[in-house]
Amino acid sequence: MAVTLGRDALFQYRRFSLYNSPFVAHDHGCAIDLYPGDERHAVETAPSPVAGEVVETRAVEAPPKPYAADEDYLILVDTGEYVARLLHVKPGVGAGDELAVGDPLGTLVRAGFFAPWVPNHIHLGFRAPDANPYRASGSLPIDVAVDPQPVPWDGTGTVADTGETWAWLDGPDHPDPGETFAGIESGGGVLDGGFPHYDGGGLIGESSRADLAGRRVGTVSGRDVSWDACTVLANGEPVTGIALFCARDRLGVKLVGEDIDLRDGETVTVNVVPA
Repeated sequence: MAVTLGRDALFQYRRFSLYNSPFVAHDHGCAIDLYPGDERHAVETAPSPVAGEVVETRAVEAPPKPYAADEDYLILVDTGEYVARLLHVKPGVGAGDELAVGDPLGTLVRAGFFAPWVPNHIHLGFRAPDANPYRASGSLPIDVAVDPQPVPWDGTGTVADTGETWAWLDGPDHPDPGETFAGIESGGGVLDGGFPHYDGGGLIGESSRADLAGRRVGTVSGRDVSWDACTVLANGEPVTGIALFCARDRLGVKLVGEDIDLRDGETVTVNVVPA
């Protein structure tokens, strides 16, 4: 049984990912990360992806990271059918408050659960009413009520933005900015996840192949992908990997890693080679 997140809820966010996380909560697409902002657009307020009554809010301990807060937060919302489990938001709501989709939940938190290249986002999962809402695992699979448009990528691009732990390539272009979600094409579907730095990824849409930059990169089982043992090279130099997700207004390709040495305006060729 899967829970479908509606179009109106999704279109509040610049991008989303079901698989781009190393944590067990995302196994088999059982959680979704929703990004109100991105590397260019900093956003503080978290719009709610769900409607219902707030059941509880609590602080939780986060892994210690020099770039992150010591505490994260859990918000539980009774949607009437499920209990929504939201993380990475310092709550501005409390038990008994009624929420509509789009209402402010609170302030986004940069938590120690994030890798250093991950922007602020809302983590969302759904539990059956009788399930334990506090455990990291146990959420239901999530479907999205949009059909992301697959966009082919030939492994090339020009560096458009850089940070300490990432570089953003300007290609491929988004086919219809603001009007639809899009992602990197693989066999007619969209590839999702952190390749190959997380254990696996996924496919959104109908596909039985996991290909990236002209090379097979994994084995498909349902919509899950087990990555092959690969290394990503940018102009011949290894990087940690590629962040793959569905984007609403800017596509391109995000290379991630703590030792990326690429400059704005540099032309880049990405190759995927066996590890």
